[in-house]
Amino acid sequence: MISEMDLVRSVFEHRMRERDLDSVLSSLSNTDRQELLNKFSGFLHHLSGLVNITHELSQCHSLDTALPRFMEIVTETFRAERGTLFLHDAHNRELFSRIAQGGTTGEIRIPDHSGVAGSVFTSGEGVIIDDAYDDARFNREVDLKTGFHTRNILCTPLRNSQGLVFGVAQVLNKHGRDFDQNDLILLNVFGTQASSALENARLLDEVALARQEEAQLFEVATAISTELQIEPLLEKIVTVTTEILHADRSTLFLHDKRTDELWSRVAEGMNSREIRFPASAGLAGSCFTTGETINIPNAYKDPRFNQEVDLKTGYKTRNILCVPITSRQGGSLGVMQVLNHEKGPFRTVDEERLRAFAAQASVALENAQLFSDVQNARNYNESILQSLSNAVVTLDEDGHVEKINEAAERVLGMDHRAVGEKIDRWITDANPWIAASVQRAQDGRSSDSAVDQVMVRPDGDKVSINLTTVPLVDVQEKHLGTMLVAEDITEEKRLRGTMARYMTKEVMDKLLEAGEEALGGTAQEVAILFSDIVGFTPLSESLGARETVIMLNEYFSKMVDVVFQHGGVLDKYIGDAIMALFGAPFHNDNDADNALTVGNEMMAALRVLNSGREQRGQQLIRIGVGLSCGEVIAGNIGSPRRMDYTVIGDNVNLAARLESANRFYGTGILLCQQLVDKLTGSHKLREVDCVRVKGQVRPVVVFEALGHHTPETFPNMDRALLHFEQGMKLYKKWEWRQSAESFGEVLQLHPGDELSAFYQKQCNLFQATPPPPEWDGVRDFLVK
Repeated sequence: MISEMDLVRSVFEHRMRERDLDSVLSSLSNTDRQELLNKFSGFLHHLSGLVNITHELSQCHSLDTALPRFMEIVTETFRAERGTLFLHDAHNRELFSRIAQGGTTGEIRIPDHSGVAGSVFTSGEGVIIDDAYDDARFNREVDLKTGFHTRNILCTPLRNSQGLVFGVAQVLNKHGRDFDQNDLILLNVFGTQASSALENARLLDEVALARQEEAQLFEVATAISTELQIEPLLEKIVTVTTEILHADRSTLFLHDKRTDELWSRVAEGMNSREIRFPASAGLAGSCFTTGETINIPNAYKDPRFNQEVDLKTGYKTRNILCVPITSRQGGSLGVMQVLNHEKGPFRTVDEERLRAFAAQASVALENAQLFSDVQNARNYNESILQSLSNAVVTLDEDGHVEKINEAAERVLGMDHRAVGEKIDRWITDANPWIAASVQRAQDGRSSDSAVDQVMVRPDGDKVSINLTTVPLVDVQEKHLGTMLVAEDITEEKRLRGTMARYMTKEVMDKLLEAGEEALGGTAQEVAILFSDIVGFTPLSESLGARETVIMLNEYFSKMVDVVFQHGGVLDKYIGDAIMALFGAPFHNDNDADNALTVGNEMMAALRVLNSGREQRGQQLIRIGVGLSCGEVIAGNIGSPRRMDYTVIGDNVNLAARLESANRFYGTGILLCQQLVDKLTGSHKLREVDCVRVKGQVRPVVVFEALGHHTPETFPNMDRALLHFEQGMKLYKKWEWRQSAESFGEVLQLHPGDELSAFYQKQCNLFQATPPPPEWDGVRDFLVK
């Protein structure tokens, strides 16, 4: 039997001529002659395959065409069912192929030590396997997945010109018989013949890929230098990341320091415009908190993966790559997350690419964030500028107008045409005092102010303003320009400034809205409160002038705050007295209740004030409060040069008289029957007397307010009031002895009740000397 390789050697070693072949053939038997011819035919077939590989691979310039064509020729030459050529990826320590005939297309990757191909690559020795299923190195799962049945295998390493193994050629299921040693030798020859072309194609692929990545990175770098809006930039980063990594989708998460969350407005494949979750949650959170790259080949096997997202969206996450994004200072900015590599799990080279891209993205994000911060600061300052009620004009160092706000147009008569022009023709030529103020601010590098000055506007009108001129300088104290701030002193502002000292903002706004009519003379029903310090004259003499002023300022501050808290209007200070109005200039259904509440709270506030004075060793203050209610005349009263909003009428006088009457009865707060009738709430009161004050004919029933008392200041109040009420009924019936006994019961419960002591003394006097028969029980106060 003549082997095929013997024939090859015979052909090339002896350079057989046609006549030599005839002599050889004539000396052989018919059987040997036929066998020799068949092998020679096979040799020519193989030789044709070698020629095809040499010719066709020289025309291929990429692995995508070289690998499939090489295996087509090999499979056809060896009359096999399929073949695969694996090249080695040293970076990832994997064997990969771009084609697998008869099966799925795309890129196949296996560890460089796995299976038959990995064993051949590692050992550098070719193998012939007659029965694949009897070989432990064979992975049966591939057949189960594809439905293909592998019978026999021919596998040999591929070596380059330096003799280094750079891949593996594998042929499956030879038709008709098993692979033999000649097949192995021939496959080696094929591999050696194709090695240069395959290496060149691979090198060209790597160069093309590097150029593509370089172009993509250049595109991103261009976007970084031209795109400063955060959302378009995020969209660009996400799109290019997906493209570079050959992934299905990408998401860029940024860290929100305020809420400690990771968030994204740009997530491919998600309907939501914004995603937010805790900065430590999930794979992205783990990557962010640890600062380490996370590469998950199988997402569902990792406990950190949140499968609910897939359930909600219907998306199937296979593998995940997460890389932290850090600032130039090393701070954590966020996370780049890429899902589902189109050719299997993410590789080491993908990690490096994504880290490099994340570094570029961090620069872009910092620039965009800085731009956003500057824009926000600018918009913030613009908003403040435009919202100011004062006119603001800024000038450059040469006196040209750079910016004006809306108030400057209204107050100073300037408009947008002034921007870029000299300030002279708009303001300073007609107002030399303003030019002088600007010059002083520039020369002295400090603010200059002019109060209540008249300015001539460009249209000839005059306006009263308060002007502040401020020099503008940079961090090196270099002069940049000047800012003019003008306060418009209109009647409204004057009125606001005045009224703010006498009423709350709500009442003031309502009054200004109503206009001058509300300040004209009107007859209206008002509750009036008068309060006064008891024994102020001797108190002030003992304190001295300075301490008296300090005491009054402290006292007035507390009392006026109480008035304002309940919608009262401070009408005036009269020495140490306070007059407050409830229902003027605007009526409220609760005016009477508010007035009484203020009286009670003034007493409570006085106790707190006195507690502090007592701790400091200072004299205590005692006050009286008088409350009345009724119709008065309200309006601006005074001369054209000085007017005050106030009320006049008998009911004003009544409140003042009731305040004075507290000294007579030993009470704190007295109020008239008419105010009691207007009360809508529940208040602690007791009837005091029926009086006729100076200047009035009709008597008035007077009550004492007790709502300010505590169990310490009025012990056993409820029981004491029952006895007091009984004493008053007996007093009105002239039953002096029994009345005195009832008031005595009150004093046993509350020895400090001066009103009960007063009436007990009255009863004793009337018991000794009864009043005349015509006495009507009304007490006349003939002095103020």
